[in-house]
Amino acid sequence: MYSGICRDVDGCPWDNRVPHASAQTCRMPHKIGFVVVSSSGHEDGFSARELMIHAPTVSGWRSPRFCQFPQEIVLQMVERCRIRKLQLLAHQYMISSKIEFYISESLPEYFAPYQAERFRRLGYVSLCDNEKTGCKARELKSVYVDAVGQFLKLIFHQNHVNKYNIYNQVALVAINIIGDPADFSDESNTASREKLIDHYLGHNSEDPALEGTYARKSDYISPLDDLAFDMYQDPEVAQIIRKLDERKREAVQKERYDYAKKLKQAIADLQKVGERLGRYEVEKRCAVEKEDYDLAKEKKQQMEQYRAEVYEQLELHSLLDAELHSAVDPLLPATDPHPKINAESLPYDERPLPAIRKHYGEAVVEPEMSNADISDARRGGMLGEPEPLTEKALREASSAIDVLGETLVAGAYCKTWSYREDALLALSKKLMEMPVGTPKEDLKNTLRASVFLVRRAIKDIVTSVFQASLKLLKMIITQYIPKHKLSKLETAHCVERTIPVLLTRTGDSSARLRVTAANFIQEMALFKEVTSLQIIPSYLVQPLKANSSVHLAMSQMGLLARLLKDLGTGSSGFTIDNVMKFSVSALEHRVYEVRETAVRIILDMYRQHQASILEYLPPDDSNTRRNILYKTIFEGFAKIDGRPTDAEMRARRKAATEEAEKQKKEEIKALQGQLAALKEIQAEVQEKESDAVKPKNQDIQGGKAAPAEALGIPDEHYLDNLCIFCGERSESFTEEGLDLHYWKHCLMLTRCDHCKQVRPAAQQPATCMSGNTWLLKGRVKKLSQVLVFSEERLREK
Repeated sequence: MYSGICRDVDGCPWDNRVPHASAQTCRMPHKIGFVVVSSSGHEDGFSARELMIHAPTVSGWRSPRFCQFPQEIVLQMVERCRIRKLQLLAHQYMISSKIEFYISESLPEYFAPYQAERFRRLGYVSLCDNEKTGCKARELKSVYVDAVGQFLKLIFHQNHVNKYNIYNQVALVAINIIGDPADFSDESNTASREKLIDHYLGHNSEDPALEGTYARKSDYISPLDDLAFDMYQDPEVAQIIRKLDERKREAVQKERYDYAKKLKQAIADLQKVGERLGRYEVEKRCAVEKEDYDLAKEKKQQMEQYRAEVYEQLELHSLLDAELHSAVDPLLPATDPHPKINAESLPYDERPLPAIRKHYGEAVVEPEMSNADISDARRGGMLGEPEPLTEKALREASSAIDVLGETLVAGAYCKTWSYREDALLALSKKLMEMPVGTPKEDLKNTLRASVFLVRRAIKDIVTSVFQASLKLLKMIITQYIPKHKLSKLETAHCVERTIPVLLTRTGDSSARLRVTAANFIQEMALFKEVTSLQIIPSYLVQPLKANSSVHLAMSQMGLLARLLKDLGTGSSGFTIDNVMKFSVSALEHRVYEVRETAVRIILDMYRQHQASILEYLPPDDSNTRRNILYKTIFEGFAKIDGRPTDAEMRARRKAATEEAEKQKKEEIKALQGQLAALKEIQAEVQEKESDAVKPKNQDIQGGKAAPAEALGIPDEHYLDNLCIFCGERSESFTEEGLDLHYWKHCLMLTRCDHCKQVRPAAQQPATCMSGNTWLLKGRVKKLSQVLVFSEERLREK
């Protein structure tokens, strides 16, 4: 995606390579090298210094996650220049909504206190939100400007929101600056001189016939300086194309047109070759990230073979002379692919890019290698020698150099990860091939030198080098030491020198490296050669530091929990004392996962040792249980012992209460049913006796009940044979006789005109009430009187 829209921009752009000599002569704009002076921040692994490199595999700069806006990057060009064009390659989904540009002749006062120069605002460009492409394409923004200065500041504003950019970041994959030196002394004279010559010769700069040519056009920008060229071309091929293009211009000036034609065709072919090699490099990098090393090796061999064939063809066409051959020779099949080049001795415009400078400077050609030597070297992965060791490295690794040789140690110290990996593989092969009869002293020296390199490789940020170091360490412990029957002191030396570094890697920001390191520590602790030493447990129970990383603390707790299950607390180095002291202190850690793991370890220890664990914990009381962790621990103890927990006790009491309430309701319901049955029986009795007529005793009916004393009736039988409504007493007032009296003869009761049921004569209810209800009430009232009377008698007695 290309665009060239800029609002209020007077100037801005540039890059990492300085002009060719011919370009300077013609005063054409060219790529301007720069360095990153400062940035407001970056995500790990995506520093702003990545912008100084142009290659297909660069990842560029990314802002920190959830950063504050705006973000800022300040660049310094290699010299004061006039910027003609600025190119920005945006990320596919971490896209800033707007980028502002500022330029300055020197750093402002907050960078250099004695400089008062301020940045001058040039303008801004807006970037597309990339929704139309589904955030799969990168936008290349090209802006033509005209501004003079040496420092350029880019300000990135709020990001475009999309589903991929979950951390609200902004990013810049690459930036390219094109311009020319700002030489005011002769610039105007040169321009006027060229115009005068053109006028004298009758040339018109606007002549359509001259369109597309670069001869004598001071504003012509070579396609080789375009950012798209570097981002899709293999860096080495791009260097060769630039050199061939320069030779082509020289051939045209010397009127060697046949040679210029061959060079033109070679450049066109090499551009396709470079794009293909660039794709191979990207595929190889992806394979390495996925740890598919077979595919990565295949891509590497494919690139070397293809590159060698192309360069051999170029040499057959006599396109490479001695000087240019030195730049292409690294990839010819009979020599090492990386000759030693002193970049400082080259003219600035011929120096390689930073990414390529290391590539060229990492190897020295081995003269007159036979085919067998070449095949062996390819199988070993080291197609040459790494760069020489620095003085500091020589002092640091002097003992290892004396034993293993400078070549192998230099490979382990090399800046190229493939050489470091190959050095470890070569060291492993050397150790495996050492004969059994070798003197013990030599074996010990070799082992200690190897452990020195392993310890260094464990710290390596490249996954493949890190994994190679683990394989080498495992081989030393499980094969090298037993094979040569070395003492436990040597095994202890290996473990003590490497376990602290391995534990540090368990706190790495990369989840894959953390898991790999933790799994290897667990595996190493279970080696029979290591278990008896009891070294690793002593490191795992060391108290967590307050300033330690979250990942490190979590990994240490996880390792302790796993190894406790594998080794126990017998003769493994784990004891009740050191494990419990460590776990109790971990309960105070700021990370929840660490505290949760500590609780789990304490419960596991209680299953094995029961009461011994309680000595390291506070008493089980209400104050302690206010802490949710201790409450969880003590409830866990109760479950292990088979005792009900507080929650279970509360649940049981609640269930018992609910059961009692349920039984009470059922009893009430049963009584109500019995009462209803009695009412039905009473109704049937009343119907049967309704026809029976009993002679009325007028005297008794008309009189009032005499007192119990006057009638000579004992107090406890006073209410017997008595109507509680009219006060009449009769021997016939049994339970059935009273019902008949209530129904037919009681003067205080009457029948309801509506429902024909018995009710008090003095009451006129709004609605009819069941006569049985009144009778029932009468019985209840009578019964209550009997009960009250009985209680009074009991109290008197």
